[in-house]
Amino acid sequence: MAQRRRFLKAIGLAGTVGLAGCTGDTDTSDTTTSSTTSSQDGDDSSDDGNDTTAEQGPAVTFGGDDEINMSLSPSVPQKNLYVQYGPVRDHLEQYVESNYDVPEALDANMSIGSNYSAVIQALGSGTADIAETGPFAAALGVDAGNAEVILQRKGYGSWTYQSLIAVSKDSDITSLSDLSGKTVAFADRLSTSGCLYPLHDMKTKGNVDIGKLPEGNGSQADIDPVFAGGHTKSYALLQKGQVDAAGMGGFVPGIVEDFSANARTVNEHTGLPRAPIVVSSQLGSKAKEALAQAFLQAPDTIYYGADGEEGGDDDLWFSDVREASVEDYQSVIDTAKELGVTPELFEKA
Repeated sequence: MAQRRRFLKAIGLAGTVGLAGCTGDTDTSDTTTSSTTSSQDGDDSSDDGNDTTAEQGPAVTFGGDDEINMSLSPSVPQKNLYVQYGPVRDHLEQYVESNYDVPEALDANMSIGSNYSAVIQALGSGTADIAETGPFAAALGVDAGNAEVILQRKGYGSWTYQSLIAVSKDSDITSLSDLSGKTVAFADRLSTSGCLYPLHDMKTKGNVDIGKLPEGNGSQADIDPVFAGGHTKSYALLQKGQVDAAGMGGFVPGIVEDFSANARTVNEHTGLPRAPIVVSSQLGSKAKEALAQAFLQAPDTIYYGADGEEGGDDDLWFSDVREASVEDYQSVIDTAKELGVTPELFEKA
């Protein structure tokens, strides 16, 4: 709870945020399809991790449906996520079962949220135990009492990354100020690199009136916002000529084949803390420890995708983790505060 109180003080929100699916996606379900391994099951209690006798049950349990539930944010195409995260799921299952007193035949399940908000809601409801998400969504999830930051990921050799605003290659837009009156795509209302920083830079560096964004429909803004539902989807709208500009993570040019042929960057914001791994606030302390240690002591092969070989198309974008807390995302919290983000952001579809 100390972590939550520190965040509340930092961002200046006095109440608890109630998250709702509100990122502009047409899919309003919490999750899409799921992929489940077939080895093990746990029970639905979330104790404090104290040792128990056989009659009292196992010491470490997860969620409400007898398994470790991992939720993924839709940052890249779903078919890629299942292939990329399969070894992570398998390792979580095997490590926790081998090193902790857990229910017999513990199972691990993996599902993809329809948006960042759905992932945070799943953590808060206890239907997800652990999740990968973005810095902004994670920090607000802590504020809502739904999540706890336990790890930070390292990708492409760095613990930080970039936010981009891109336009089509033949666009006459050359600066942020030129975006006034234009249609701009964003990855997700809760995306750090695909929304929060693009809006911040348009406002502070381009003197563009963003109204109340990322809240609302943008009717008071001098841009027409479109929330695409993912970073590559934001780029796709630009590539198809359906928007004038697009906000996205700096990793997008590296995962789409035709970026340089179709787009160019008009703004880059560097130094963003790379995305965290979070756990449900409902979990007992021992369960949180088990999930963190599973990552911290994992072999490098969990990052290599289904083929188990480094350098393939199914490699994860990150290659290491380290212990972290919400304080490591203070710069993101400060940026959200500067834009005047309020709880109403999560109350509007």
